[in-house]
Amino acid sequence: MTAFILVAGAHTGGWIWRDVADRLRESGAQTYPVTLTGMGEQAPAAGPDTDLETHVRDLLRLIDQVDPPDVVLVGHCYGIHPVLGAADRRPERIARIVHLDAGMPQDGDQAFTLLPDEATRNRLSGPAAAAEDDWRVPPPSRDEWQRWGSVAGLTPEMLARLTDNAVPQPARTLTQPLRLTGAVSALPTTGVLCVANGSSIAMVEGLVGLGDPRFQVLTDPRVSFFELDTGHWPMLSQADEVADVLLRAAAGEGHRVSATVSEQPGHLRPFLIDVPERPRERVGRVDLHLPDDLSEDGRPRPAVVFVHGGPVHPDVRPTPRDWPGFVGYAQYVAGKGAVGVTVDHRLHDLADYERAAEDIAEAVTLVRADPRVDEDRVALWFFSAGGPLAAQWLGAPPAWLRCVAATYPILAPLPNWGLADSRFRPAVEVRTAGRLPIVLTRVELERAEIAATVEEFLAAAKECDADVEVVDVPLGHHGFETIDHTEPARRAVERAVGSVLGHLKR
Repeated sequence: MTAFILVAGAHTGGWIWRDVADRLRESGAQTYPVTLTGMGEQAPAAGPDTDLETHVRDLLRLIDQVDPPDVVLVGHCYGIHPVLGAADRRPERIARIVHLDAGMPQDGDQAFTLLPDEATRNRLSGPAAAAEDDWRVPPPSRDEWQRWGSVAGLTPEMLARLTDNAVPQPARTLTQPLRLTGAVSALPTTGVLCVANGSSIAMVEGLVGLGDPRFQVLTDPRVSFFELDTGHWPMLSQADEVADVLLRAAAGEGHRVSATVSEQPGHLRPFLIDVPERPRERVGRVDLHLPDDLSEDGRPRPAVVFVHGGPVHPDVRPTPRDWPGFVGYAQYVAGKGAVGVTVDHRLHDLADYERAAEDIAEAVTLVRADPRVDEDRVALWFFSAGGPLAAQWLGAPPAWLRCVAATYPILAPLPNWGLADSRFRPAVEVRTAGRLPIVLTRVELERAEIAATVEEFLAAAKECDADVEVVDVPLGHHGFETIDHTEPARRAVERAVGSVLGHLKR
């Protein structure tokens, strides 16, 4: 017999698992929906000293009392922190850990980094975090839950239940670092990804394919994955489906991510257009791909700055500016008379958008200062998760910015990114872009969570009558330039490049 210990996220308690627990019990499993100290009906038991260690001890006491030898620990959102802390101390009792729309915290990580509110994060990271009179984080209001994660799938009644039962979270549960010895890393693990909240198996496979060493552990055969087509609270929106995947996870089922070594990763395959090689100069993090003739009727050449996505771990080699796709684009525009610019910016983690934005601004300044570049004719072209970096340029476009392009972009932070209060929201900033030309390339086979941000952007652009040209790639995939060597894909690249260069000639 299997025992499921269900640990909910911040501000909730065991009550949130009611329907899932009923389904699991009907299957014959023992089920323990946990209400941690200070949460749910245990809220009065909390005090200023209630911390993550308190919650780890709560789980250890329960694990020690459970009879079945196979214990499956399920952590949702914040709940994965105490789950991992307890499993690390009782690895011999744990058959599997399930991350239910939860991250992969490591030793030393603090849960407050998950909070969407920047002001709250700053307060918790400052010296006043443990103040006796301010030791709790208030729960979201009914209208704020969507900032904590996608509310897709929740009926008004479910959202009301979530709001009415929420309680303040003891602050030290969020600020105390998670401590792991490493014992937990040997346990079988399952990730249950909620697609509407920005996670998917395709996205995991993409991260693994980039060569990021942080994600290579996900190729271990003991690691499996499931997807749910819903938002961040699946135990409310899809209780039957959650119970089903938990039972299947306990049985060792699920999708395995392959660590393919015999096949070249998609991003390192050749560019879909055979482009003649052009001279390339490297200045710091910036590469300039130069046309044969560096003047145009006596004027310097325009420039196109290509901005890669990510996050890309700093140890990944080659770095993005040497990936065939970006080199191909830069050499292609150089062959047509513009300076193609590739940049290695420091988007190494989702928390790095500010730093990456600084890198792009610095690269643009360097490029515009080059005497071979016409400082008044520059285009910026953003790809994939580089899309949010377009927001600052759309919000207040300078006169020299002649065009913004975006290819299979993410145009609003995904719900699980924790960037709700940030300025990296092109779908908002496009409203003040005026008549700045925007060339958007979208692929037919885009991941649903990314396609939703493109539709949000286009809806906003339509409302404000923004100048947006859409280039569609039939049957195209994310990263199509190196994996879809088809005639429609080539035509899409040619059309997008031609449009961008056309705006630079005006």
